[in-house]
Amino acid sequence: MIAKLEEIAAGFARIEHDLNDPAVASDHRRVRELSIKRAAMEGVVKDYAEFRKLAAEAKELREVLASRGADKDFLELAEAELPGVESRAKELIERVKSALVYADDRRVGSVILEIRAGTGGDEAALWARDLFEMYQRLAVRRKWKFEPLDLTAEGNAGGYRHAMANVVGEGVWSEMLFEAGVHSVKRVPATESQGRIHTSTATVAVLPEPEEVDVKIDWAADVREDVTTAQGPGGQNVNKVATAVKLLHIATGIEVRMQESKSQQQNREKARKLMLARLYEVERAKKHAERSAARNSQIGAGERSEKIRTYRYKEAIIADERLPGQYPLRDVLAGDMDALLHDLMEQETTKRLEAL
Repeated sequence: MIAKLEEIAAGFARIEHDLNDPAVASDHRRVRELSIKRAAMEGVVKDYAEFRKLAAEAKELREVLASRGADKDFLELAEAELPGVESRAKELIERVKSALVYADDRRVGSVILEIRAGTGGDEAALWARDLFEMYQRLAVRRKWKFEPLDLTAEGNAGGYRHAMANVVGEGVWSEMLFEAGVHSVKRVPATESQGRIHTSTATVAVLPEPEEVDVKIDWAADVREDVTTAQGPGGQNVNKVATAVKLLHIATGIEVRMQESKSQQQNREKARKLMLARLYEVERAKKHAERSAARNSQIGAGERSEKIRTYRYKEAIIADERLPGQYPLRDVLAGDMDALLHDLMEQETTKRLEAL
């Protein structure tokens, strides 16, 4: 654990150095990325530095008590102070340990959110839209940047068959990672004339967006790019001008299509961003499978097949499969997910600390 803390402290020092570099300061995107990482690491680094001071102070006091030639009053003072110093050091290192288990997660300041309608026809598409808007409200509350990447409509009711967004901000991955899985809703659809409750589902995937250094792609050699006209409604520019970009990663067969923007260049940049995230997720999933091979529990793993939560409109509550309690439906749909996410993080923190 100490080695990991030293590594984080060294990384924090490098970030501080880079932020003071005039060449970096002129790159606003780079400054934003580094600032998010710095904010995620700062608390751990400061607490660890304070712990080291307390540990050194406790060591000196113990040495005083162990020495026979020390002044009597000095010995009494050291004996009185040592328990308090050791208690503060113990409390601090426990706090550092809790922060440490999320240190790597908090350094990821950008994710790709992907929502797909599941079973339930038009009602499932409406549910996918409701979830998308719920996370949009959460982003506003957290002061995260929320940029829609692709919205594929379904039917005439205004729902989404498929929706993607790029969410950027401090702590976005450490909180959003709990949302991956199947979200089930039990409610009376607007199209239901008999007032019967239906069950519909939508799947949520949350992909940490890597930096270029994390995933190596030779865009000319590894990826085939096709530029076409966009599909669906949108007027003359969308349907007649070649702005949609489709990318195929030859080695893995991963395919990405982006047409949300009217600019071909913007669609290319968004498509590449999503391609990087999906390739990174493939590698992350492999490593996760290797680490989890010997574990019985898969809580928090984020597999899409895992049902994680049910939203019950009749009772106005939400039941999360991983937690014993219930949560107000209205608050969560309004983006107030503080209590729910806090309980999930507490549970995961305990689990990760036990694994240290």
